[in-house]
Amino acid sequence: MKAAVFKALGQPLTVEERPDPTPGPGEVVVKVGRCGICGSDLHMTEEPAFDLAPESVLGHEYAGEIVALGPEVETLKKGDRVAVFPLLGCGKCAQCLSGEPAWCDQFRLDFGGYAEYAVATERQCLKLPSTLSLEDGALVEPLAVGLHGAHMANIAPGDTALVIGAGPIGLAAAFWTRRLGAGKIAVTALENSMANIAGHLGADAFLPADDTLDENVRKALGGPPDIVIEAAGAHGVLNRAIGHVKKRGTVVMLGLCTGFDHYEPFGLMHKEARIQPSAFYSWKEFAFAAEMLDRGHVEPEAMITDTVSLTEMPETFEALRQRTNQCKVMVTCG
Repeated sequence: MKAAVFKALGQPLTVEERPDPTPGPGEVVVKVGRCGICGSDLHMTEEPAFDLAPESVLGHEYAGEIVALGPEVETLKKGDRVAVFPLLGCGKCAQCLSGEPAWCDQFRLDFGGYAEYAVATERQCLKLPSTLSLEDGALVEPLAVGLHGAHMANIAPGDTALVIGAGPIGLAAAFWTRRLGAGKIAVTALENSMANIAGHLGADAFLPADDTLDENVRKALGGPPDIVIEAAGAHGVLNRAIGHVKKRGTVVMLGLCTGFDHYEPFGLMHKEARIQPSAFYSWKEFAFAAEMLDRGHVEPEAMITDTVSLTEMPETFEALRQRTNQCKVMVTCG
């Protein structure tokens, strides 16, 4: 099979031939139909903090068709179309059994979607309704990230919200914030290329991230926001989020910022605001994201701005390290 392989930090992925995988007990082989390129994959291939092993095959936002079954697989069959839940734990502890493997002591993020075939365990496979495409299936994972972030905000009906960052995760958070009962929602980013998509997903205003932002946020939302979702993951943005949020409001940390950052403690203290980190999601949230698409809430499909082949993928992957007009790029692996 063909796979896009990580060689070393700072080097482009390399498409090469790998042996076709064989499923073990409780495992299946998935013929990958679509895999989204995630910003966290870009971080992993350029920053030593993630300790990514050479020869790894990344890709965790994927969906496809089951083509082989290992022993002891009971609930799946060949031909089933599935979205793969990439959070893997021991499968036996209380956290795993409750659908929260991210908090298992043996947790790891499972990859493999940047290839023609990938191995997954039976418990990772969510059957897709016939109404959903494999593109929809590959959107389930980033939608689950945004849903968890929105849940962590504890949104009350009518709360106003500011989402900082208009990448797929920020836009997904805006989508769910609307559906969880928020009132007015504003999205801000350095460029306005995602303005139309943000509006399509539920934002009332798209604001440029410039010197007028604080004033424009107050105008758009009728005052300081109850909730600020930081989805940019850039240094210094957390402090700006604290500056925007209302007194006793909530700042959700959803963006992936590595290395040390800073904020002004007094700015947080005098507001008595709450900082709430958000990491990963649960199986229930993953399944609910698919269910919402199945119900016809397909607005997130607008985030897909390009689809490339596995052969083209490394060049596209490198281009995404710079600011582009792309939102979610899908890889077609078959």
